[in-house]
Amino acid sequence: MKKYIHLASAVLALILAPVATGCTGGENADLNRARAMKKTIYSLYRVDDSPLLAENYPQQSGDRATYLAEGADRTVNEYSYLWPYSGTLSMMVALYDATGNERYLDQIKHITLEGLDRYYDTSREPYAYASYITAETADRFYDDNIWLAIDLTDLYLTTGDEEYLASARGIWDFILSGRDDVLGDGIYWCEQKKHSKNTCSNAPAAVCALKLYKATGEEEFLATGRALYEWVYTTLRDAEDNLYFDNISLDGNISRAKYSYNSGQMIEAGALLYSITGEDRFLRQAQATARACYDRWFKTLQDGDRQIRIMESGDVWFDAVMLRGLIALYRIDGEADYLTAVRHTLDYAWRNGRDSDGLFGKYLSKQDENPRRWLLTQAAYAEMSARMAKVDIDEAE
Repeated sequence: MKKYIHLASAVLALILAPVATGCTGGENADLNRARAMKKTIYSLYRVDDSPLLAENYPQQSGDRATYLAEGADRTVNEYSYLWPYSGTLSMMVALYDATGNERYLDQIKHITLEGLDRYYDTSREPYAYASYITAETADRFYDDNIWLAIDLTDLYLTTGDEEYLASARGIWDFILSGRDDVLGDGIYWCEQKKHSKNTCSNAPAAVCALKLYKATGEEEFLATGRALYEWVYTTLRDAEDNLYFDNISLDGNISRAKYSYNSGQMIEAGALLYSITGEDRFLRQAQATARACYDRWFKTLQDGDRQIRIMESGDVWFDAVMLRGLIALYRIDGEADYLTAVRHTLDYAWRNGRDSDGLFGKYLSKQDENPRRWLLTQAAYAEMSARMAKVDIDEAE
């Protein structure tokens, strides 16, 4: 990816400046919350004058990501790992898509992507993004890279800028390098730890391939997206509830853990396949999984004098990715219940889930006792709000 000009603090001030809402006229509550959260992120998580951000707030000496504890660098990690940082790209892409405001696109080009370049590893081929800025020594995860490729493809579909498509294609080469016919098909989770093939590295790969097909019309992308979808559906779906297990190890043992983002990506892939092929079974499968997600990861609670359903799986970013699938499905079948509940979720969380710094913990329905606030959680809330800013639903009470 093109190397962008290094930014001094004066340029980073662009992030904190107010951005006009354009056609929204400032009346869109979802968009206003997304903008406020974006501003909070760049106020609290900045480490220095670079575009990079901290993993947590408050920042503490010795910070490192617990989810990479096995084999991770034991030294102090001043900046976030790639995964949380990538969430800020998803946030910015959603904000630009919701508004069309060129200032958001400027921030993506000259801040977010400049920071992303620090993770880019050209010491190993195919080139790809490493899990930390010590690129040549850090693991490279296929799913981390897939999320980036999806965002870059979305940027291309929105802007028509060939640079984004070229970057997505480059990442796609790396993604395909993790695919083989062990267990019939599928992409591994981590380049350095090829112990399992995970839903999180295959369902979004199907989504990515299908979006690349929409961007290019190249049949190879459609065939790959369809094949990966079919493999996940056949291998990792729980036929009892239409949700998806987490992974299958190379000895054939299935990890039966279920996470909202895995099923959400299969909803989105199914919706894309239906929109491309017109085959009803893809729509039926997506609808069945959406109903199962609603049953499992939405709960009822009292909000004043009314009962509402809210989305809360225990990981805000997982739910943000699930939302992508629910929105894609809504644009086909118009089923409003799920997105009505999401809108209630975001509103309730804004009133009840934030701490004194305006940040969220693990749960959206309440303040978390753990004082540490993860970067990815904040970006996920902003992404959800920005995506919902474009959704017009009739909320029948």
